[in-house]
Amino acid sequence: MDLGIAGKKAIVGGASAGLGRACALALAREGVDVTIVARTAVNIKAVAKEIGSETGVKVIPVAADINSDEGRAAVLQACPEPDIIVNNSGGPPTGNFRDWDRQAWLAALNNNMLGAVFMIKETVDGMIARKFGRIVNITSSAVKAPISILGLSNSARAGLTGFVAGTSREVAKHNVTINNLLPGDFDTGRHQENTRALAKVQNRTYEEMKAIRTAAVAAGRFGDPLELGNLCAYLCSDQAGFITGQNLLIDGGKYPGTF
Repeated sequence: MDLGIAGKKAIVGGASAGLGRACALALAREGVDVTIVARTAVNIKAVAKEIGSETGVKVIPVAADINSDEGRAAVLQACPEPDIIVNNSGGPPTGNFRDWDRQAWLAALNNNMLGAVFMIKETVDGMIARKFGRIVNITSSAVKAPISILGLSNSARAGLTGFVAGTSREVAKHNVTINNLLPGDFDTGRHQENTRALAKVQNRTYEEMKAIRTAAVAAGRFGDPLELGNLCAYLCSDQAGFITGQNLLIDGGKYPGTF
């Protein structure tokens, strides 16, 4: 299927690895010029070279903290009129809520809620004026089924979900959509870190904890990041203009509920 977005311009956060990189690659394969962002210059430049070599599209690497005012300014200088935004930021530390001080909570809110809110604020009116916009926020399955050691993430991402619920309906009539992707267990570095943290809490080995987590997924495996990347690309497509304000769970059937 031709997604109808060749020649569009996208900004993808957290794109040096994992789910962000997968989203950037999937969009680039559809002919989208991508501005990719991560904090470490050497990593994001290497990914830009890889994606550009494979796809032939224009790939601009930006080394910045996209959740800071300065970082967003640098990204928007590189791509001032984006048609597509993929908000993606690594999750906050795992742990017990009794150990988190105010600063830890504020950092989580900034990185996993407010960073996306301000990026939307700075780009959505341009999308409205051009009559096309696709915004996808990578949140977490923990929004739907909270995980005890991810209290910071549960809370901040739930806040972003509430913001999107209202804002997406406000802008939908302008062919601007805002949706959230809720990944479950994907084979990423972040997932491995969480597995180690859970193993420590439960006094298990990493291998034992990995087997337990795999068994909890109906599909019997962890997801390939490109599976999420391809879904992200579809949500950014011309054909997906009637999908907005949704929280799309992609977890291999792990969540047991009907709704």
